[in-house]
Amino acid sequence: MTPLLFSAPAVALLALFLVFPFASAVVLSFSNQRLSSPLPVEFTGLENYRRIFADPQFWRAFSNNALFAAIVVPVQTAAALGLAVLVNRQLPGRLFFRTVYFLPTVTVMAVAAVVWKLLLLPESGLVNGFLGTVTFGNFQPGWLSSTSWAMPAIVVTSIWQGVGFQMVIFLAGLQAIPASLYEAARMDGAGPWQQFRHVTLPGLRNTMIFVINVTAIFAFRLFDQVYLMPQFPGGPLDSTRTMMLELLQTGYNRRMIGQAAAIAVVFFLFVLAVTFVQRRLGREERAVR
Repeated sequence: MTPLLFSAPAVALLALFLVFPFASAVVLSFSNQRLSSPLPVEFTGLENYRRIFADPQFWRAFSNNALFAAIVVPVQTAAALGLAVLVNRQLPGRLFFRTVYFLPTVTVMAVAAVVWKLLLLPESGLVNGFLGTVTFGNFQPGWLSSTSWAMPAIVVTSIWQGVGFQMVIFLAGLQAIPASLYEAARMDGAGPWQQFRHVTLPGLRNTMIFVINVTAIFAFRLFDQVYLMPQFPGGPLDSTRTMMLELLQTGYNRRMIGQAAAIAVVFFLFVLAVTFVQRRLGREERAVR
């Protein structure tokens, strides 16, 4: 009974804030529930699912989410690993750089999005001011007003804010690798690249799987940046519309709670499937005593 008693508070909170809301969303997805409507709630079967799968805007949001994750997950993981290797070296000032790289992580994403929105202003922003100076005014894109540059701007903001978290996880993994493995590799004539390839990467296998899974989940949860940074949420011309934004606007702007619940169920199942596939493809190695 002791393990059950200790786990009871966590299980109760998970049931209250995760299991029950998801079960409610599944039930609502089969109804015509609307927000603040005098009409009676009726069972509609799979009608909400048929509507969202036939909606081009839903597929645009889905493709934007997939594109964002396909860019952010490998780039942010590689950048975090590179920073972790850098600050793990016995160099002067490494504690200072660890702090500097980690600081954006403690910044709330909403605040980071507003700051980057000011930096990316087409005329008065510091980014275009710098680019205009080094390119003599030949390259000053409208970052958040262009369908071609809005998503790259959001990608850069997201990587800047989140890379420090993954860096700390990689740093912990690096410090867990025995120094004797590197000494043996050096005695065998391995250079820095060979040591990184044959000692560091295998030693970080489990850490890498965890970081990729967490980064993928965070990438699919993209919302704050696409809501705050463009002039209109999801703009321009839906080039930054995501599943979370589509869910919010369907449920509260269009007042179609049943259809929003269907989007939530589909989105949850998709992220669950992606996470399951990642864990199946990269099984964690268990330590052998």
